[in-house]
Amino acid sequence: MNPLKIIKIGGNIIDDKSRLQSFLKDFSTISGAKILIHGGGKIASELGAKMGISPKMHEGRRITDAETLDLVTMVYAGLINKNLVAQLQMQHSNAIGFSGADANLITATKRPAKVVDYGLVGDVAISGVQTDTLSGLLKLSLIPVFSPITHDGKGQLYNTNADTIASVLAMAMSKSYEVELIYCFDKKGVLEDVNDDNSLIKEINTENYKSLKERGAIADGMLPKLETAFQALSHDVKAVRIVQAEEVANPLAGTFIQK
Repeated sequence: MNPLKIIKIGGNIIDDKSRLQSFLKDFSTISGAKILIHGGGKIASELGAKMGISPKMHEGRRITDAETLDLVTMVYAGLINKNLVAQLQMQHSNAIGFSGADANLITATKRPAKVVDYGLVGDVAISGVQTDTLSGLLKLSLIPVFSPITHDGKGQLYNTNADTIASVLAMAMSKSYEVELIYCFDKKGVLEDVNDDNSLIKEINTENYKSLKERGAIADGMLPKLETAFQALSHDVKAVRIVQAEEVANPLAGTFIQK
């Protein structure tokens, strides 16, 4: 099978123009098929504050009411997505921007209200990914750039965790490609001490993950990121890494996630 890199970039990098340009330049040097998924929580929160919309979070995930959905749709599927596509085109990378609704590429179901009601948040599954259409785009040497907005096929948009989208895309495409899933953010990888860049944890597996979580070394937004990483590995994704955005093209950089 042909290799495919599925790369997710977080909002802290998107908000830093210098680091973002560095990332996109390095991303453009990666040969072969690739897909980019982006978040953008920081920008959405900043714009929301100006509009009088306060962010609502639970364990690193956003709770989305109707006005928040309007906000994140504008920011994620509009402002951020199109800026990324334009900057990749500047790097001579033939990018094309999508939400999950475009070409019906990613459908989702509303997350059921249990202990926490996440509002207009969509959960995605492998069956909701149109892999044939996506493979067709890759065969045209296009670079899909996904915002974390999905839909239910009945006219309802959903806010969806970008890490989850990246993981589900990786799992779905692993049936036809040799997939490497890479999460990029502003640290060297997963750190034992978030304030010490030299405390990189080179490898995390299911065993040491539990102990790291228990003593608080892994918390907040890193928890769902690692959960989606382990899920991807259990569905034939070849490799998962968490890496500093500027090192995206370095195959040895970052934290390697193992079963």
